[in-house]
Amino acid sequence: MTSSPALPSWSHAYSGKVRDLYVPEAATGLDDTDAVLVVASDRVSAFDHVLEPGIPGKGELLTTLSLWWFDQLSEVPNHLIPDHRLVGDRVVEEIPDAVAGRSMLVKPLDMFPIECVVRGYLTGSGWTEYQETRSVCGVELPAGLQNGDRLPEPIYTPAWKAPLGEHDENISFERTVELVGARVAEELRRLSLLVYRRGAEIAEKRGVIIADTKFEFGADRATGEITLADEVLTSDSSRYWDAGVYATASTPADRMASFDKQIVRDWLAANWDKSGTPPELPAAIVERTAARYRELLERLTGG
Repeated sequence: MTSSPALPSWSHAYSGKVRDLYVPEAATGLDDTDAVLVVASDRVSAFDHVLEPGIPGKGELLTTLSLWWFDQLSEVPNHLIPDHRLVGDRVVEEIPDAVAGRSMLVKPLDMFPIECVVRGYLTGSGWTEYQETRSVCGVELPAGLQNGDRLPEPIYTPAWKAPLGEHDENISFERTVELVGARVAEELRRLSLLVYRRGAEIAEKRGVIIADTKFEFGADRATGEITLADEVLTSDSSRYWDAGVYATASTPADRMASFDKQIVRDWLAANWDKSGTPPELPAAIVERTAARYRELLERLTGG
């Protein structure tokens, strides 16, 4: 894994598969700070492994898309805090120049151990489970659905967040109640469905389908308010399809033309048996993935 950059006035606190977290030098850690710098790297992960090489420019694309979506979803509390301040009549940027464009300044939250997954279409692990049980995470679905079909209504299918290097585990809503309590579980489901529906409506107007996505939430340490965190509706956390292709494709597989890292997943699935170290991604796969990330950002934001 590529090492995290050293940043003036900030101390490295944690690295995930894609993001690096920093706290101000005076803080002792993530439990002792009012601000966290979230830096999105160019790393790409699939099947719970960080792959080599990364996708050039991916960190900036993901951050730009997250910030854009946070703006669209202003009715939902999120973890962003101002990334600049006034000193006299001078504006001082809080984000170091070395990571500008791929970083967010956020407040620390007490994170819930739940991946809040919402599915509007049947695919991926949901399709696999449906074939076996005609349900996904305990949610019964109509008979006769095919891979890629739109669901009658979006469904909330949570997962337990596994430690780094382990596989997230799909769980029932009842299990989330056991993990976080009934009130929090209900609110996580409500907010997740609200954000998905709002995002899907915006995306559809731009010719893009959000097939499924996952959110993370935490509790504000001062108020307890449940707050949207991490990334939101990015190419890494969501399956995006081209609505025009979906409507006209001649086969079920072709209609799921992806804007996300599915290109990477598909290549890896065809070229690796999931044992040992994953192979390096070919340059052509890296370039195609980067181009799709850029195209999605342009389609959604018009930029």
